[in-house]
Amino acid sequence: MRAVVSRVASASVTVGGEVVGEIGAGLLALVGVTHTDTDADARELARKVHELRIFPGDDGERSAADLGLPVLVVSQFTLYGDTRKGRRPSWVGAAPGPVAEPLVDAVVAALRERGAEVATGVFGASMQVASVNDGPFTLLLEVGTPRV
Repeated sequence: MRAVVSRVASASVTVGGEVVGEIGAGLLALVGVTHTDTDADARELARKVHELRIFPGDDGERSAADLGLPVLVVSQFTLYGDTRKGRRPSWVGAAPGPVAEPLVDAVVAALRERGAEVATGVFGASMQVASVNDGPFTLLLEVGTPRV
Protein backbone atom coordinates (compact mmCIF):
# COMPACT_ATOMS: atom_id res chain seq x y z
CA MET A 1 0.00 0.00 0.00
CA ARG A 2 1.29 3.42 -0.93
CA ALA A 3 0.38 6.97 -0.02
CA VAL A 4 1.67 10.27 -1.27
CA VAL A 5 1.21 12.53 1.74
CA SER A 6 1.39 16.32 1.56
CA ARG A 7 1.32 18.85 4.35
CA VAL A 8 -1.31 21.30 3.14
CA ALA A 9 -2.67 24.71 4.04
CA SER A 10 -5.93 23.51 2.46
CA ALA A 11 -7.20 20.77 0.15
CA SER A 12 -10.46 19.74 -1.47
CA VAL A 13 -12.00 17.16 -3.79
CA THR A 14 -14.71 18.01 -6.30
CA VAL A 15 -16.87 15.47 -8.15
CA GLY A 16 -19.33 16.59 -10.81
CA GLY A 17 -18.95 20.23 -9.81
CA GLU A 18 -19.71 19.54 -6.13
CA VAL A 19 -17.13 19.68 -3.33
CA VAL A 20 -17.32 16.27 -1.62
CA GLY A 21 -14.37 16.60 0.74
CA GLU A 22 -12.48 19.60 2.09
CA ILE A 23 -10.01 20.43 4.84
CA GLY A 24 -8.04 23.42 6.03
CA ALA A 25 -4.50 22.94 7.34
CA GLY A 26 -3.67 19.24 7.65
CA LEU A 27 -2.66 16.33 5.44
CA LEU A 28 -3.67 15.25 1.94
CA ALA A 29 -3.15 11.49 1.51
CA LEU A 30 -3.42 10.00 -1.98
CA VAL A 31 -3.76 6.25 -1.32
CA GLY A 32 -2.96 3.43 -3.73
CA VAL A 33 -3.61 -0.28 -3.18
CA THR A 34 -1.89 -3.30 -4.72
CA HIS A 35 -2.99 -6.94 -4.90
CA THR A 36 -1.18 -8.15 -1.77
CA ASP A 37 -2.38 -5.44 0.62
CA THR A 38 -4.34 -6.37 3.74
CA ASP A 39 -6.42 -4.77 6.49
CA ALA A 40 -3.29 -4.80 8.65
CA ASP A 41 -1.50 -2.76 5.96
CA ALA A 42 -4.39 -0.27 5.95
CA ARG A 43 -4.16 0.15 9.73
CA GLU A 44 -0.37 0.56 9.56
CA LEU A 45 -0.64 3.16 6.79
CA ALA A 46 -3.24 5.09 8.81
CA ARG A 47 -0.93 5.03 11.83
CA LYS A 48 2.03 6.28 9.79
CA VAL A 49 0.01 9.07 8.16
CA HIS A 50 -1.47 10.22 11.46
CA GLU A 51 1.83 10.09 13.39
CA LEU A 52 4.07 11.51 10.63
CA ARG A 53 6.06 14.28 12.33
CA ILE A 54 6.18 16.93 9.59
CA PHE A 55 4.56 19.94 11.25
CA PRO A 56 6.65 22.57 13.04
CA GLY A 57 6.12 22.98 16.76
CA ASP A 58 7.70 24.99 19.56
CA ASP A 59 9.19 21.81 21.01
CA GLY A 60 10.22 20.16 17.74
CA GLU A 61 8.38 18.41 14.96
CA ARG A 62 4.73 17.51 15.49
CA SER A 63 2.23 15.19 13.81
CA ALA A 64 -1.38 15.61 12.71
CA ALA A 65 -2.23 13.44 15.73
CA ASP A 66 -0.34 15.79 18.06
CA LEU A 67 -2.03 18.88 16.64
CA GLY A 68 -5.52 17.48 16.00
CA LEU A 69 -5.30 18.26 12.28
CA PRO A 70 -7.59 16.71 9.64
CA VAL A 71 -6.68 14.33 6.81
CA LEU A 72 -8.18 14.30 3.31
CA VAL A 73 -7.94 10.75 1.88
CA VAL A 74 -8.27 10.28 -1.88
CA SER A 75 -8.01 6.90 -3.64
CA GLN A 76 -5.30 6.97 -6.32
CA PHE A 77 -4.79 3.71 -8.25
CA THR A 78 -2.22 5.43 -10.48
CA LEU A 79 0.33 5.22 -7.63
CA TYR A 80 0.87 1.65 -8.86
CA GLY A 81 1.35 2.65 -12.49
CA ASP A 82 4.49 1.12 -13.99
CA THR A 83 6.25 3.44 -16.43
CA ARG A 84 9.52 1.54 -16.86
CA LYS A 85 8.77 0.46 -20.43
CA GLY A 86 7.41 2.51 -23.28
CA ARG A 87 5.20 5.56 -23.03
CA ARG A 88 1.99 4.00 -21.74
CA PRO A 89 1.77 3.13 -18.03
CA SER A 90 0.84 -0.39 -17.05
CA TRP A 91 -1.77 -0.69 -14.31
CA VAL A 92 -1.22 -4.39 -13.45
CA GLY A 93 0.23 -3.44 -10.05
CA ALA A 94 -2.96 -1.66 -8.99
CA ALA A 95 -5.57 -3.75 -7.20
CA PRO A 96 -8.98 -3.88 -8.90
CA GLY A 97 -11.79 -1.78 -7.43
CA PRO A 98 -13.50 -4.59 -5.47
CA VAL A 99 -10.18 -5.25 -3.67
CA ALA A 100 -8.97 -1.66 -3.37
CA GLU A 101 -12.12 0.14 -2.24
CA PRO A 102 -12.55 -1.74 1.07
CA LEU A 103 -8.88 -1.18 1.88
CA VAL A 104 -9.06 2.56 1.21
CA ASP A 105 -12.18 2.57 3.40
CA ALA A 106 -10.17 0.69 6.05
CA VAL A 107 -7.50 3.43 6.03
CA VAL A 108 -10.25 6.03 6.56
CA ALA A 109 -11.85 3.97 9.35
CA ALA A 110 -8.50 3.44 11.09
CA LEU A 111 -7.75 7.18 10.97
CA ARG A 112 -11.17 7.93 12.46
CA GLU A 113 -10.62 5.30 15.18
CA ARG A 114 -7.43 7.16 16.05
CA GLY A 115 -9.50 10.33 16.51
CA ALA A 116 -8.66 12.05 13.23
CA GLU A 117 -11.18 14.18 11.39
CA VAL A 118 -11.21 12.66 7.89
CA ALA A 119 -12.65 13.94 4.63
CA THR A 120 -12.66 11.77 1.50
CA GLY A 121 -13.08 11.72 -2.22
CA VAL A 122 -15.41 9.28 -4.03
CA PHE A 123 -13.84 5.95 -4.92
CA GLY A 124 -13.70 5.35 -8.67
CA ALA A 125 -15.06 8.80 -9.56
CA SER A 126 -13.42 11.34 -11.80
CA MET A 127 -12.19 13.76 -9.14
CA GLN A 128 -10.61 17.18 -9.23
CA VAL A 129 -8.21 17.45 -6.31
CA ALA A 130 -7.02 20.90 -5.27
CA SER A 131 -4.38 21.55 -2.67
CA VAL A 132 -2.16 24.28 -1.37
CA ASN A 133 1.02 22.46 -0.38
CA ASP A 134 2.58 23.88 2.79
CA GLY A 135 6.34 23.92 2.59
CA PRO A 136 6.16 22.35 0.07
CA PHE A 137 6.34 19.10 2.00
CA THR A 138 5.39 15.83 0.27
CA LEU A 139 6.46 12.25 1.10
CA LEU A 140 5.88 8.76 -0.29
CA LEU A 141 4.89 6.20 2.36
CA GLU A 142 4.81 2.45 1.73
CA VAL A 143 3.66 -0.40 3.94
CA GLY A 144 3.21 -4.11 3.36
CA THR A 145 5.07 -6.30 0.92
CA PRO A 146 5.88 -4.43 -2.28
CA ARG A 147 4.73 -6.13 -5.47
CA VAL A 148 7.66 -6.94 -7.74
